[in-house]
Amino acid sequence: MAEVVQRRIEERIPELEQLERVGLFTKKEVKMIIKRVTAMEYKLHRLMINKEDFIKYIQYEINILELIKKRREHIHYQFKRQEIEFPIIHRINSVFRRATKKWKDDVQLWLSHVAFCKKWATKGQISKVFSAMLAIHPDKPALWIMAAKSELEDRCSSESARHLFLRALRFHPNNKKVYQEYFRMELLHCEKLRRQKSELEKAEMDLGEYEFSPEILSAKLAEVVYRDATAKINEAEFVISLLNIAAIFDFTKELQDLILQDLQVNYTEDSVTWKFMAKKELEASGAGEELQTAKGRASDINRREERCCQIYEEGIKSLNTEPMWTCYVDFCLERLKRKTNVEELKEKRQERLLGVLQRACDCLLLKEHYYKMWLQILLSSGDAEGAASVARAATEHYNQSVSAWSLRLQTLMRLGSGDDVGRLFQDALTHINPKESLPIWQLQVQWSTANQSQEETEAVFKRGLLSAVPAVAMEMKESYLDWSYSTGGYKKARKTFTSLREDRPLSKAFFTRMIQIEKEQETPKMNNLREYYERVLQEFGTTDDDLWLQYIQEEQGPLGQPENCGKIHWRAMKFLEGDSVERFTSKYTLHQTGHFEKF
Repeated sequence: MAEVVQRRIEERIPELEQLERVGLFTKKEVKMIIKRVTAMEYKLHRLMINKEDFIKYIQYEINILELIKKRREHIHYQFKRQEIEFPIIHRINSVFRRATKKWKDDVQLWLSHVAFCKKWATKGQISKVFSAMLAIHPDKPALWIMAAKSELEDRCSSESARHLFLRALRFHPNNKKVYQEYFRMELLHCEKLRRQKSELEKAEMDLGEYEFSPEILSAKLAEVVYRDATAKINEAEFVISLLNIAAIFDFTKELQDLILQDLQVNYTEDSVTWKFMAKKELEASGAGEELQTAKGRASDINRREERCCQIYEEGIKSLNTEPMWTCYVDFCLERLKRKTNVEELKEKRQERLLGVLQRACDCLLLKEHYYKMWLQILLSSGDAEGAASVARAATEHYNQSVSAWSLRLQTLMRLGSGDDVGRLFQDALTHINPKESLPIWQLQVQWSTANQSQEETEAVFKRGLLSAVPAVAMEMKESYLDWSYSTGGYKKARKTFTSLREDRPLSKAFFTRMIQIEKEQETPKMNNLREYYERVLQEFGTTDDDLWLQYIQEEQGPLGQPENCGKIHWRAMKFLEGDSVERFTSKYTLHQTGHFEKF
């Protein structure tokens, strides 16, 4: 190993001598470089080599190149590049090759080599690097695209780029991104040839020795790619993506017309097609004279929106599906959100949206989240009857949806329909999954507290306590305690707590709320606080270190007995499990030293 390292150091001597001779580095700096490189070379030639050592070596060499570049600019010396930079660049490429050969699966390492080649003008190496990388990673379409783009942009070789795309399609015959970039490449190649021909014609040069095929100049190669792509990927969205790429180039009108015609004939069973056609109609420009006034512009926009609606209506006739109605509703909603000072246009848009929502609802093809937006529009316009009807339709269509029932109940609560709301809560709980019923119970408690007698509200709480779902039972227990305190004061809250303290499931919040209520009294009873802490620690004392610390703090307060703290600390260390012990010890120590006041 030592002989190999010594030989590699000796290979550096000519470039280092040149660096010192021309004044880019001092003699001391050259010695430092030799010392540093020797250490790194030994690491690269060990039996157990490490990828990080290769990366550090490469980065060190790149840093030297960067420093040489800056010092050249500083002293205005631009000679001897072949004797100085070229050996360093060659060495870095060699180390990259050794690294990628050893760690073939590291794509980032390959890409770092590519980035180095691009930056330091060794583009001749890029093709070799990509070729080696694609031999190892042919399953990654992004690498094929990157390699083809490099051939086209860095080496100006359309033929090599085309060859790479064709190879990529052998491995990925149904990959949309590969076809899209291949299609774009052919159009870029066509644009380049057209520009070259135009420049030659301007220079009045003879075009005889140059071959500019009319088929290639008219984007026939791109058309071939399009036909091959659509034969394998039969999706409207993909066709539209190719059409959008073609629209970037100003010489593709025939190709765009071909794709558009294909879209209208073969892809009418996809809602994306109708959405695209409507958008295209909306973007069509109006008459110049009419657009001079605000009213004229509003009239033109309204006409274009009407034409879009006609396209959607035509689509609905042939494709009466939920995605189709969704596209139609989204279009109407997007137009309504557009700001306009013309009140007539705003009213027309709202009327159009409400009509489409109603028809979609009648067909049972309206998505659930649109009902909320529909209700907001109706309520803001004061149509209470319409809002109630929409809320009812939402629960009829989505009768197992918690959000649909919540929406209907909230609407009726807002409208003040008392009798209907009470009955609907029972209907909602019958239809939805009990495990998801907590929001309905919370709404019922909220409504009952505001609109029913205390006896009726208490009955709601008691029904909730009987729920088989732990989350519902615990929430009802906590809410019941809060309600008891707010309506009957401390005595009622204490009575409620006493009746529920043994009923499982139990939550920490239930006990901590009772502790808080006790402390809010004018003369809190320490014996009651101890009872609450003992009960909550019995349930949660094995994992919750903060409860123990709060108990200790309570005993150290004006009502407590500080001599009990040692016993509580001993019990905490015995009861707590796992990481809770360490956390408790740290916090308790901080508290004892006065650095941790609240838990």
